[in-house]
Amino acid sequence: MAVPETASDQAMTGAREMLANATPDRRGRRDTGAALAFLAPWLLGIVLLTALPMIASAVLSFTNYDLLSWPRFIGTANYERLVVDPRYLQSLRVTTTYVLTSVPLSVALALIIAVSLSSATRSVDFFRSVYYLPSLLGGSVAIGVLWRQLFGGDGLVNSVLAVFGIAGTSWIGDPRYALWTIVLLHVWQFGAPMVIFLAGVRQIPREIVEATIIDGANPVQRFFTITLPLLSPLILFNLVMQTITAFQAFVPAYVISDGSGGPIDSTLFYTLYLYLEGFRNFHMGYAMAMAWVLLIIIGIFTALAFWSSRFWVHYES
Repeated sequence: MAVPETASDQAMTGAREMLANATPDRRGRRDTGAALAFLAPWLLGIVLLTALPMIASAVLSFTNYDLLSWPRFIGTANYERLVVDPRYLQSLRVTTTYVLTSVPLSVALALIIAVSLSSATRSVDFFRSVYYLPSLLGGSVAIGVLWRQLFGGDGLVNSVLAVFGIAGTSWIGDPRYALWTIVLLHVWQFGAPMVIFLAGVRQIPREIVEATIIDGANPVQRFFTITLPLLSPLILFNLVMQTITAFQAFVPAYVISDGSGGPIDSTLFYTLYLYLEGFRNFHMGYAMAMAWVLLIIIGIFTALAFWSSRFWVHYES
C-alpha cells in the first residue's frame, strides 16, 4: 500500500524537477561564458586592431588630414585626385607590371622545383630547407641592401660579367632594368609555394602514376596529364596568396631605391607612394584613399582568379 506524499514531500519533488530542468540551461550559459572568455583576446584584437582602424581609415579618406590638425571633410576630392595624379598612375603601372610578371614566374619556378624534389630520394630535406630559406630572408632590409650591392655599378653581377668581357651597367640605377631586379628578388623567394606544391605532389596516388607509366607516358606527359590537373587547386591558392603579397610589396622597393622610387619613378611601387604621401608629405587623407583603392584592386584580382578557376581548376569528386 503506497504511502501518500505529504506536502513537504511534494514540494521537494517539485524542487528536484525544477533543478533538473534548469541544469542544462545553466550548463549552457556556463559553456557560453567560457567560450567568450577564451575568444575575448581574439575579439578584442579583431575589433581594436582591425575593424576600428578600417572604419577610421574609411572616414579619413574623405578628409584633408595632415596628422597635425583636425581632419576637414572634403568629400570625394581625394578619390578624384587619384585619377589625375601622374605619380599615382605611374605607381599603379609599376605595381601591376611587377605583379603580372613576378607572381607567375615565382609560382612556375616553385612548381618545377617541387616536382623535381619529389622524385629525389636523397638529401631532399636538405634541399627543401635550402630552397625555403630565401622566403624567410627575402623580405628583410638586409636582403634589400645586399640586392642593391649585387646589382650596383660595381657590384658582384658586373664583376662576373666582366670575366666574360661583358660591360655591365648600374642595374638599379637604370630605369630600364631597376624594376626587373626587384622582380628577380621576388622570384628568388619561391620557397613558400614550393613547400606547398611538394606536399601536394606527395599526395598524388601512386597507382595513378604507375598506370600512366605502364601506358607509356613520358615524364612530360605525366606532368601535364596527371600532376598539373591534380595540383591545380594548390596553383590557385599560391597564385592568390602570392598576388596579395606582391601588391603589398614595400621593403625591396624602399631599400633599393633609397625611399624615392627612382630612377625616374621606375620602382615607385603603390605602397611606397602611399607611404611617401602619408608620412613624408603628410597627406594622410589622400593615403587613406589610396589604401582603400588598393584593397578594391586586390579584391578584383582575387575575384577574377576564383571566377577563372572554374575553367582550369580540377577538384577530386
